Amino acid sequence: MRKSFLSIAIVVGVGLLMALAGSSDVGLLSSPNLLMAALVAFGLQWLAFIPAFIYRSERFYDLVGAATYIIITVFMAAQATDSRALLLAALIIIWAVRLGGFLFLRVRHAGGDSRFDQIKHSFPRFFLTWTLQGLWVIMTSAAALAAMAPSESVPLGGFAMIGLLLWLIGFTIEVIADEQKRRFRLNSGNKDRFITHGLWAWSRHPNYFGEIVLWFGVAVIAFPALQSWQYVTLVSPVFVYFLLTKVSGIPLLEASARKRWGGDTEFERYSATTSSLLLCPPRRD
Repeated sequence: MRKSFLSIAIVVGVGLLMALAGSSDVGLLSSPNLLMAALVAFGLQWLAFIPAFIYRSERFYDLVGAATYIIITVFMAAQATDSRALLLAALIIIWAVRLGGFLFLRVRHAGGDSRFDQIKHSFPRFFLTWTLQGLWVIMTSAAALAAMAPSESVPLGGFAMIGLLLWLIGFTIEVIADEQKRRFRLNSGNKDRFITHGLWAWSRHPNYFGEIVLWFGVAVIAFPALQSWQYVTLVSPVFVYFLLTKVSGIPLLEASARKRWGGDTEFERYSATTSSLLLCPPRRD
């Protein structure tokens, strides 16, 4: 229990430090907007945790995460007047609405999320999970939120065009990959099978690849408007990459897949010839 609460303190500290760095353009006392957004992000998770723990339910976890993105983005964008801030806000909201709705419906259809089977019965571990979602929101959107309140407006230019193109590519890949897997799972004939067609023939996790690319696009758009310590927020897409490839994304799914299909000839061939993340043609046996 002590370890969990220490982890919670560290998570909150990291999130608030990132918010302080993003607020450094005009000083904390005169414009604590990003810090306030971070506190709201954590506060919303903790409020949602109460009924979630009482009913031992994770069904609204992803929906609350998406709503948090939208709320703090609207909060920051409402105080901005330049086109860069509005563009960044629109991209984050579109992404959050789409992904949040998709994940909520997926969990609802499945009846739950197996990742939470053990966690939701432990107060500190479940609370840590909700707190981590607050950190995820802050860290991934930090560059965009910092760019929404610069000391002076910076016109859109080449960085915005390149970033928007990256976002469009990543968003498209993520949407297509999610839809392909959704349809695959709807087919009762695919029960206890794994998907190997479409984008999934070129990557074992194309949806994560799209996620990483679109957040790099957001950071590129935000870059020209950042100053001083705000450049620290450019760690946002790196954080997404690290978490999805080293911590809670690919490692957990790969371990689950190997436990389920390890030793299966088709699965072993698929794993050996298909990229883990990058979209590229499958290797020959």
